[in-house]
Amino acid sequence: MIENVEGATLRSVVTRVLLSELFPGPQPRTGMEVSEVPDPQVHGVLHDGRPGAMVQYRYQDVAHLRNHVWQTIYATLSLNTYATSILTRSVTRNLITHPVEITFEDGTEPLHVLVVRDGITRLASAWSVLAGEGADPAEAASLARDALLGEAATDAPGEGGLGQRFAENRAHWRQKLREEFDTEMSSAAPGRRAAQIAQSYVVPAQIAVGVEGHEGRALSPEDIFDDAIRSVLASVHVEFKQWDPAAQNVEVITRALKRIIQQDDPRWNTADLQAVYGLAVGRIPVTELPEAFGGAQSPPATALWRAVYLVSALTQPDLLDLLKDQAKAIKGGQRMSMKGFGELLGPIIDLPWRAKKKLVTKQARNAWNNGGVLSKDVTQNWEPVPTEDFTTLIEPAMNGDDNARCTLAVAGGVALIADKLLTRNVGSSLGARKEKGGVPFRADVHKVIEGLSRPENELGLWTLALAANTFRSDGLPQNSVPKLSLTGKDPASSEESPYVYFKVDLDAEDHIARDDDDVPVPLYEWDVVAASDPDRAASTVPVKVPAQALVAPTPLTTPPPNGDTPSTGEAESGDRTALTPMSEESSSAEDVEGAGAPLFRYGAVDAGDPYALPLPSPRAAETQAPPSQRAAAHRKALRLGVQAARDALDHLHVLEPEVGGHTPIVPVDQLNDLHQLLVGILTDVENLRRRVAEERMQEDGEGEAEEARAEDVKA
Repeated sequence: MIENVEGATLRSVVTRVLLSELFPGPQPRTGMEVSEVPDPQVHGVLHDGRPGAMVQYRYQDVAHLRNHVWQTIYATLSLNTYATSILTRSVTRNLITHPVEITFEDGTEPLHVLVVRDGITRLASAWSVLAGEGADPAEAASLARDALLGEAATDAPGEGGLGQRFAENRAHWRQKLREEFDTEMSSAAPGRRAAQIAQSYVVPAQIAVGVEGHEGRALSPEDIFDDAIRSVLASVHVEFKQWDPAAQNVEVITRALKRIIQQDDPRWNTADLQAVYGLAVGRIPVTELPEAFGGAQSPPATALWRAVYLVSALTQPDLLDLLKDQAKAIKGGQRMSMKGFGELLGPIIDLPWRAKKKLVTKQARNAWNNGGVLSKDVTQNWEPVPTEDFTTLIEPAMNGDDNARCTLAVAGGVALIADKLLTRNVGSSLGARKEKGGVPFRADVHKVIEGLSRPENELGLWTLALAANTFRSDGLPQNSVPKLSLTGKDPASSEESPYVYFKVDLDAEDHIARDDDDVPVPLYEWDVVAASDPDRAASTVPVKVPAQALVAPTPLTTPPPNGDTPSTGEAESGDRTALTPMSEESSSAEDVEGAGAPLFRYGAVDAGDPYALPLPSPRAAETQAPPSQRAAAHRKALRLGVQAARDALDHLHVLEPEVGGHTPIVPVDQLNDLHQLLVGILTDVENLRRRVAEERMQEDGEGEAEEARAEDVKA
């Protein structure tokens, strides 16, 4: 099979492949969403100076590979599944695959596999069918991971290379599957299991085996094959089933930048552009920022400075025009405004903090769609000014230093956008209170940034500087997502002190506004927009806010020196407080996630879990103990079981901000089953409580009658 794509000719063979020999590859659809496990780095492969029909995936270690396989299958099945169709007709459309060399940064020997680049949903659905009826996405993902890469406990060095050991493991797994199939078929009436195995054992695949670059191509040989495969995927998902806008935007901007790199334009240093590309796609981690972009003064190795250097590099006027031209060619559009270019930048800017700030990712990307930090000054020639304290840039910015001023505009603007303190204004925001996201007037995001960074606007420059100093990439501030506690627990999900953006007061010594009780006043989007144009904000009609609506921020606290979790105010049960705390050695294996997180877990869990406390088994002495003793054991099991459910729910609440945005913390169908089960338990407990209470009242009444009769007889 021959396909002509932009810049290359692909040659493929169509055949059938064992399901257990196909690995899931990184997908733009899932790669641009909130994920716990990062995608591998992708590099082209050359053979005698010519492009090879394969690429290299670079993982951190084998654990990274195992976790990535599990995440890809799980995330895909959580979005969609064709399990019913596959069980009925098997897989009918070819999976687009190609060879991949998997390497590891920790020095583990490489291995070669076949990777699926299109058809991940069909691949994952086949594993779901093979996992059996009623299997949830997590079970299907675990089956695929263990079948492809063996169980982690058995992954020990042995004879042969790593690839050989994995291949032998897959062959052994297929042998057991064939034996299960033969046993099922030998019965009088083959059951569902035989159909599950037969319909998913092999799948049709289109395997890329050759590539030839066209004359006059802009790409270097090592990038031709990967770009050709990405062109095929993009055409499929534009015409058939589109990716979400963020995935399309990242695909467009990274491919456009790669094409410009290969043009060898004398205006730019190719090595510098390669560094920008590596930073944009995550190939260069934040920790290597000082080495990759260090000049006379190296920038701090933080995610915010990564964003500053990316915006500075990608908005240089000549490069910006070329990027827009290439992006238009890839997307097939006729024009691209600065808002359209900001839409492309949003998903690559938020890469380092995407998982930690997933609750506000949608609003942040909408702000980039509305222009982001791309004001007129930012899209001109300027160079970032590295500093540890952004307030030191305010004076130079007011004195005409455009480099310092644009650095403040980008750093502060990115911080405000990422933490939902600057969003795309909508009409309803004009009538809302400032605590509810209200704004004094309508303005595009880039216009607000432009107003804040004017040289004569000292209030705006201080707002940007303090916002950049406050920003953290490992969580959300209290300003952006206020959580109401229904249980009286502290909503903070981290042992570290929460961080808060404060309003600017130019008359204060530290430039932080305080109320009458000397408590710092939190910053709202109203204050940010008003600071961009104080005169216009003053001319608007202020919204009256009742005094009781002004809520002071939670004071910053320091965790106790002994590392204990602060008290949440929740009344602990007698059983929990009576338990012996874990030692420091055991607690270090898994840090407590946050305030109110339980120190123990009950139930049948792994023996290696430091929180494991097994439930008592009331059936052990079922035949020897009298009923009253057995009832006592069951009562204890009931209490600990309910407490274990409470602890598990607490852990789910703590982990929810970090779980990937592609999947819910608990699927809806499981929540429905749990709700039905809990309602049944609650009903039984209430009925039992009423019966016991009625018997107690009846016994009390009979006792009083007996006492009265005894008094009469005595009298």
